[in-house]
Amino acid sequence: MKILMAGCGKMGGAMLRRWTGGDLPPITVVDPAAIETPQRVRHLRSLDALEGEKFGLLIVAIKPQMMEEVLPTYADHIAHDGFALSMAAGVSAERISSLLGGVPTARVMPNLPAAMGRGMSALYAQPEVSATQRLLVGKLVGATGETAWIEDEERIDLFTALAGSGPGYVFEIMRAMQDIAEARGFAPEEARRIAVETVSGTGEMARREDKSLEELRNDVTSPGGTTDAGLSVLREGGAIEDLLGRTVDAAHARAVELR
Repeated sequence: MKILMAGCGKMGGAMLRRWTGGDLPPITVVDPAAIETPQRVRHLRSLDALEGEKFGLLIVAIKPQMMEEVLPTYADHIAHDGFALSMAAGVSAERISSLLGGVPTARVMPNLPAAMGRGMSALYAQPEVSATQRLLVGKLVGATGETAWIEDEERIDLFTALAGSGPGYVFEIMRAMQDIAEARGFAPEEARRIAVETVSGTGEMARREDKSLEELRNDVTSPGGTTDAGLSVLREGGAIEDLLGRTVDAAHARAVELR
């Protein structure tokens, strides 16, 4: 099966680099920009260069605001038994399918660590997507990290607000940690390393340990100690749950608006 990729932005390019490292089908990318693509990937600036060529899978990696104008031009390049996989946040599988003339459609909501094979991606497929096609989607996205199939498409938007946007939240927390360290006398490079390695190492512990996050937190918190003192401020009046809850709700609301 040949794969056609419509667009290749930051996230699309990140996933593409993971896909071309394995035994996956040949991929053709159509993007008007002068982009760098891995070996084994054919890059075309215009759809006209395909000259009627058909593909078993169309990966939709264009911006949501471009869908109405651009996506219908790809419909004639999908094989009669082909399907689509969309990476667009907030755009329903039904809408993608409609713009492509009724092609069975699956969706993936990745996050940026997918570029390093450490992503967390949600998957959804319309009932018309076959078991074989679902397997291919799982293989493609599995090359970028962990996956979770979601049967209720509306929950993709919530996943977007949690994991899709999550790296941005974590980076902001790390930035704040760095700024705080610098303000208290650490050199910028030291402050950055403190923030990065603290978050990275803590995440790795959570991956490896068969304990709840609450248990892990308790393991590093001695009653009356320094961590306990800091956590008492962080948890005061439910502040952290309130702030993160409002953060996720705002991102979720925006994802719903994009439908």
